[in-house]
Amino acid sequence: MKIVLVHRHGPGQFVHLACHLADAGWQVSFLCEAMNVRLPGIRTLRQPVTAPPPAIPFAQYHQDVGLKAARTLESHVREEGAPDVVYGHIGWGSMMFARDVLPKTPLIGYCEHYYHATGRDVGFDPDDDITLAKRAQLRVRNAAQLTTLDQLDAAISPTKWQKSAFPAAYHHKIGVCHDGIDTHRCQPNPNASLTLPDGRVLTARDQVITYVARDLEPYRGFPTFMRAAAKLAQQNPDAQFVIAGGDGVSYGQARKDGRTWRDVMMAETQIDPSRIHFLGQIRHDQLIRMYQISSLHIYLTYPFVLSWSVLEAMACGARVIASDTGPCHDMIRDRQNGFLTDFWDSDALAMKMAFCLAHRDDLTPLRERARKTILNHFDLRRCLDRQTTLIENLASGGKSR
Repeated sequence: MKIVLVHRHGPGQFVHLACHLADAGWQVSFLCEAMNVRLPGIRTLRQPVTAPPPAIPFAQYHQDVGLKAARTLESHVREEGAPDVVYGHIGWGSMMFARDVLPKTPLIGYCEHYYHATGRDVGFDPDDDITLAKRAQLRVRNAAQLTTLDQLDAAISPTKWQKSAFPAAYHHKIGVCHDGIDTHRCQPNPNASLTLPDGRVLTARDQVITYVARDLEPYRGFPTFMRAAAKLAQQNPDAQFVIAGGDGVSYGQARKDGRTWRDVMMAETQIDPSRIHFLGQIRHDQLIRMYQISSLHIYLTYPFVLSWSVLEAMACGARVIASDTGPCHDMIRDRQNGFLTDFWDSDALAMKMAFCLAHRDDLTPLRERARKTILNHFDLRRCLDRQTTLIENLASGGKSR
């Protein structure tokens, strides 16, 4: 069986699925602009790069990306014949014209995020000015997804909350299945240790508060975390803060003054630099050790896509405080398997952090329930089995549901 996976920057969310299918004997090809990780036994069909907005308007960007993907796919089909199924991310326009190349091949879409002018990430900051131009831009960005959804045989969204953003008219096409968390790699290890850049070694016996984001920015609550950390540091002289993440911009916009949020928040909070450790973007095995030694993991997010990091932390048995926002409601039950807190309230976060550190031993059942949540609902093997069943069913001519 042959499958083409489509993602602007592969492998993205398909990394586990691609390897799983290849191991099962599938011929797996990635259609993408760039492949960030080389996967053994998996081919890359590289499409020409399209400069993203603001270089060109969103409508033109989506059309250009879609046409380049379609032409690359058409060339592949001309040389090797049609694949049995195509599964691709619908967010950038890459799947817009797949049906025009493959009128009979089953198409599956990955539905990650549908834009709204209210109730989601846009407008979540009270200072946001949502102009008519911004609302129009969001509709244009959604247009590529709607065009694609019309052509799909089936679709997958990683969480119920993310699916709920898409128009109800398409819900019958969209199943819910997470990409999966490797609960064998991500598991508690009381003997784990983490060596800091200055040579100090931290273990689970230390009071360690961890925070992880691709980049340190407002979308993932970095300013709120830093303000809370500074307050806790004044109350608790033993607390150490370990932060993984870059200084770029993954979501939202860069600061107009050109400064990084790390520099801004260090200057604002005046937290003792010897108490807070910035590791940058680190290897996955180091992230896992962070979660394993963590006394308390903080995850804050706008109403936006759910990060793998908080799920991996829970799988490692970390005590988690997460923001009381939509994405977190799919896995956190307040005071049952974690704690929820107001995204903007650094005082409340500092108080909950202090409580969790003071009652670490009492919260052991909560840690166990956190890992059980991931095992029951996000375990990689279960998720891969569900995804593979759908793909095989479609590839063999079965129904999508």
